[in-house]
Amino acid sequence: MKPKWPFPTRRPVLGVVHLDPLPGAPGFRGKMDEVQRRALEDARCLTESGFDGLIVENFGDAPFFKDDVPAVTVAAMTAVIERIRSQCDVPLGVNVLRNDVCSALSIAAATGASFVRVNVHVGAAVTDQGLIEGRAAEALRLRDAIAPSVQIFADFRVKHAAPLVDRPWEEELADLAERGKADAVLLTGGRTGAAPDQELLARARAAIKGVPLFVASGTTVDNVAGLFPLVDGLIVGSALEKRGRAGNPVDAERARAFLSAARAAEKRR
Repeated sequence: MKPKWPFPTRRPVLGVVHLDPLPGAPGFRGKMDEVQRRALEDARCLTESGFDGLIVENFGDAPFFKDDVPAVTVAAMTAVIERIRSQCDVPLGVNVLRNDVCSALSIAAATGASFVRVNVHVGAAVTDQGLIEGRAAEALRLRDAIAPSVQIFADFRVKHAAPLVDRPWEEELADLAERGKADAVLLTGGRTGAAPDQELLARARAAIKGVPLFVASGTTVDNVAGLFPLVDGLIVGSALEKRGRAGNPVDAERARAFLSAARAAEKRR
């Protein structure tokens, strides 16, 4: 059975909580309580600004494992997400970088999160972590076993990566939606903070009719009017953070300004 749409609106705007380095990562500063405090501050700021949901990712853990992360990462993310969930009444998502969808589903099952993001769901991509292969068969079976209500949001040609073999976009998109059974398809630019090409948005819309389409990178207060009318939702991170830099604390003024611009764009659809 297909999981229910977890958001109160059909066209949600979701904010990203970029976690500081977690235990075991090269940049971890030795204080897990500081990681939790910062994450909760960002989550509250986004929630109070009116975002429809949040997605939490271990952004500070670079360089990333390409697939299975250590147990300590799973434990730390579970603790942080449970803390956020106890104080922020919005749907939550989990992204375990770089591509550990099974851990993400496990965290969602333990915390009551509503969706997960997977960077390479089907096919194979050459990335800065090496060759990453999709794990759709494993992910969907695990989802059905432990977290049947959790949706799988899957990237198409995710940033910081290139497909192993260049196939027609429409074929790849159809495989992602039909054979990979993604609950939503995410489009990004080539790097963190880069927006996808509008031609790709139009082609994606035609190829995955009936599956929600999100812009998941590069939307800003300056371009949201042109991008939001083309898709069903937005995932926004760096544009909401101080100086527009990924990994900085969320800036309340930026968050409110972005959401105001997004709501205005939504009305013009």
